[in-house]
Amino acid sequence: MISNIFFRSSLLAVGLAITIPSAKAADIITTQKAQTLLNTQPHSIEAISGKMLNTPYVADTLIGSSTIPEKLVINVNSVDCFTFIDDVLALYQSHDLNDLTKNMTKIRYVDGKVNFLDRKHFFSDWYSRSPQNAKDITQQISPHAVTILKHLNRKADGSEYLPGLGITAREIHYIPSTYVNDDVINHLKTDDFIGIYTPKDGLDASHVGILIKKDNQIYFRNASSLAKNRKVVDSPLLQYIHNKPGIMVLRAQ
Repeated sequence: MISNIFFRSSLLAVGLAITIPSAKAADIITTQKAQTLLNTQPHSIEAISGKMLNTPYVADTLIGSSTIPEKLVINVNSVDCFTFIDDVLALYQSHDLNDLTKNMTKIRYVDGKVNFLDRKHFFSDWYSRSPQNAKDITQQISPHAVTILKHLNRKADGSEYLPGLGITAREIHYIPSTYVNDDVINHLKTDDFIGIYTPKDGLDASHVGILIKKDNQIYFRNASSLAKNRKVVDSPLLQYIHNKPGIMVLRAQ
């Protein structure tokens, strides 16, 4: 992530982590909490993400860049908005630590290649790159969905956010916040992944989280970088998006 605009960046791993010697396992994994989360019952996205409420927000917990070799990191002790949804989906798909490392590799990397340039850097990579993590249902749930052609990774001046990654032309769908009405809310489901659309050149979403319906309320469960939070919180969705451009909606399959 670059200045909270939706990008993954990485410098170092933090938290209680150990190095796993096997090349087939994660290089770094926070095993104690990961095991606890794997045992969550019911084993659902809602329940697992709920167990991660109040997890500290920390940026740059991944290892790898254009100059630093990529390592597979699973750090559930501290998260940013993107690693939070990575962690939750991988935990949901897994039953033990071996499953977790395999599933995280598929979720975070194109074709499971643990390489910085193969990392799924954009929210729309979740449905556009292989293997697909979720389906884009934005257009299905609102007739007011907008489609815009983005040139991902290209700054307004033509340079790349991530040098060497290249430019990807991709149609992005979002529902303007003014059209997130009762009908849209009725079509949203707990466990849907929500991206906050950004109009900035070269980017698709500024923030991501998980849709939670509980106690007749709608929440956006997210790893918040706001000074008042700095942790995983439940934010009332409509209040959160009232001054945002709109939302993208993905659903795990």
